[in-house]
Amino acid sequence: MANYDAVLTPATSQGKNFSPRLAAKLDVAQISEIVEVVDGATFVRPIYAGNALETVKSSDAKKVITVRATAFKAAGEGGSATVESISAGPGAGKTTFVSQQLVKSARPELTAAKIVVSGGRAMGSAEEFQRVIEPLADKLGAAVGASRAAVDAGYAPNDYQVGQTGKVVAPELYVAIGISGAIQHLAGMKDSKVIVAINKDGDAPIFQVADYGLVADYKAAVPELMDALTAAGV
Repeated sequence: MANYDAVLTPATSQGKNFSPRLAAKLDVAQISEIVEVVDGATFVRPIYAGNALETVKSSDAKKVITVRATAFKAAGEGGSATVESISAGPGAGKTTFVSQQLVKSARPELTAAKIVVSGGRAMGSAEEFQRVIEPLADKLGAAVGASRAAVDAGYAPNDYQVGQTGKVVAPELYVAIGISGAIQHLAGMKDSKVIVAINKDGDAPIFQVADYGLVADYKAAVPELMDALTAAGV
């Protein structure tokens, strides 16, 4: 760390796991989930479940930062930064690597996908979730997401959870099906460029952030959407 002023990691489960440990080792305050870099010491991050933005200035000599990757444009080509390979130091001796289990999917990774199709508790079962949400996601080339209620009910795996206690996404298109729009879920997806909501409850909070809302039963609306996409050659 002697040659570096900052360590940045994406605000993923892995990044959130080891960044606080590194900050503690360096005896500095971690700056979490930044969405903007003002200068080398000043950053913007969301607070209050994303309802407000806080500008933070750090006086620490070394900075440990987690980044909401979807809040930044892709770096593109022609950057001037150098890439260096650094060998890992000796192990701490207190832990051993046992195994690693990776979830493999042909669909895009949730936090990097340009389109996300999410289902909520209204699905009623894991079988219904798979029958309704996954074919639409495959049709659109989208990642699959879920509300916390759907995950807690066992309709979808934890990796699918979108929200304050799950993954934060900001795709070009977010389709919410049967999701009421609890505040913790909105915190994870309300920065999406276009939000489409399908819910039979016209008073559902999801409609307050949706760009397009359809008050309808998903059992009728989703098949009609699938037919329309097929007719359009999608």
